[in-house]
Amino acid sequence: MTARGWFLFSLMGVLWGIPYLMIKVAVDGVSPSMVVFVRCALGAALLLPFAIRQGGLAATVRTHWRPMLAFAVIEVIGPWWTLTDAERHLSSSTAGLLIAGVPIVAVLLTRFFGDTEHLGGRRLIGLMLGLAGVGVLTIPHLTGGDARSLAEVAVTVIGYATAPLIMARHLKQVPTLQLIAPVLLLSAIVYAPAAALTWPTTMPSTSVLASLAGLGVICTALAFVVFLELIREVGPTRATVFTYVNPAVAVAAGALFLDERLTGTVLGAFALILAGSFLATGSSGPRRTGRTERPGRVPSQPTPPRDRSAPAAR
Repeated sequence: MTARGWFLFSLMGVLWGIPYLMIKVAVDGVSPSMVVFVRCALGAALLLPFAIRQGGLAATVRTHWRPMLAFAVIEVIGPWWTLTDAERHLSSSTAGLLIAGVPIVAVLLTRFFGDTEHLGGRRLIGLMLGLAGVGVLTIPHLTGGDARSLAEVAVTVIGYATAPLIMARHLKQVPTLQLIAPVLLLSAIVYAPAAALTWPTTMPSTSVLASLAGLGVICTALAFVVFLELIREVGPTRATVFTYVNPAVAVAAGALFLDERLTGTVLGAFALILAGSFLATGSSGPRRTGRTERPGRVPSQPTPPRDRSAPAAR
């Protein structure tokens, strides 16, 4: 993976490693629908002016509205509500740990999307190591919650694993801002009625308001731009491997800011997660074709690599 890919990967581990805490704080003061609405509305308000300024936004939406609608439903409209509602009963750390199953689901789903990426043994081993590390962190903390909450997190996992595949297959040529700004705007419109019906009768606390602002600005507007750039850079399956880092971010934050002990079990899980992430995001290497060149023949010229980049905001 390139240096840019590693930078985006590391940044995503942080940007989508902290929302679980913010969601937990926010949902204690307002409804899940209100949380999703504010998050999407803030993100759309920040990104839409830049998307319009690029020009051609209306034409982009007309041309790609079907996959954009699918992306909106599967990545935002469904999963953000199910995750937020689940955190009314699950701890934020448990929710974050369970979401780390996204890369495994993404690997399984690639078969239904034409196997968009070649997965070698090294990357499969990396995925298994990462999952083992998440399991080490998860099992001692799987307390509380109910069957509905766990099912809601499962729905979120499937959505998070599927949406990047849709983006990579059908929306890769759409500029980043012109994809995510309409998606967030549509999601905000969908949740506006429910948010209005559950509008709080009193002003939420400062911590709730700060969490809503952080979710909208940092974990939505900024994080989505970084996430889509990461998909373009490394592909949909490797892009979701950052969810293995999310539990590590949560543990590190607890040690730094809450004086939580770093036990041998936690350190072992860290090692598995980091090793798994490194292997799972690495290159699978060139495929062997089994062809040999006959003596005296001019070797065939390799096909120039396809340009995988797409117009994107910088």
